[in-house]
Amino acid sequence: MRYYPTVGENEQKESEVAAMFDAIAHRYDLLNRVLSFGLDRAWRRAAIRRLGEQKNGRILDVATGTGDVALATLQLEPMEIIGIDIAEVMLMSAQQKAARKFPGAPLVFMQGSAERLPFETDSFDAAVVAFGVRNFSNLDAGLRSIGRVLKPQAPLVVLEFGQPEAKPVRAFYGMYSRLLLPRIGRALSGVTGPYKYLPASIQAFPHGQDFLARLEGCGFEDTLAEPLTFGIVSLYTGYATEGDHSD
Repeated sequence: MRYYPTVGENEQKESEVAAMFDAIAHRYDLLNRVLSFGLDRAWRRAAIRRLGEQKNGRILDVATGTGDVALATLQLEPMEIIGIDIAEVMLMSAQQKAARKFPGAPLVFMQGSAERLPFETDSFDAAVVAFGVRNFSNLDAGLRSIGRVLKPQAPLVVLEFGQPEAKPVRAFYGMYSRLLLPRIGRALSGVTGPYKYLPASIQAFPHGQDFLARLEGCGFEDTLAEPLTFGIVSLYTGYATEGDHSD
């Protein structure tokens, strides 16, 4: 397991998002458990299942955070998993967790941007992004960058918060996100900003068919959206197409 920090020009949103998540890195895993009522584990398992059998393959985990998805992906027995994120302290937590739980595993954690992935074209067999695409400084650029490094027909699996369709669920979810979530987040982490940002970023994100259209516009095909937990979360899949990968 290695950790390679990289130096590059960060856009303003990247810098702000990185600082925000670094501020809560010490309590990030606990906050995920509490704020999702423990459902975050089931959501991640669904994403790993959607990746399919990638044994002996190379998997990219974009916006890896503290590495929970990368660690869970080890069950697929891949050749290598690379987790990349813009938040340095989050990556340090991922590294420490991996060293403690899976010493010697084929894991690499590195700092970098989804929009400027530092990998060769057609070099990964699959990619996953769990609760990270809404934080891209440029959504389309990030999706195209992932498509470039994926081999033709390799899957991209995206797990992201959505908007429930059922009115009672949407009303409860909206109240929870606006009123309760920031208070619980502040009580556990001592920081309020990230948990005010979360509902705002969810509202702004193109969910459902709108996100599938963005995927297709960025070079993915056979796209699919599956709502989980009454649509609070959605699981998206698309497959990289063969073609011009120039930026």
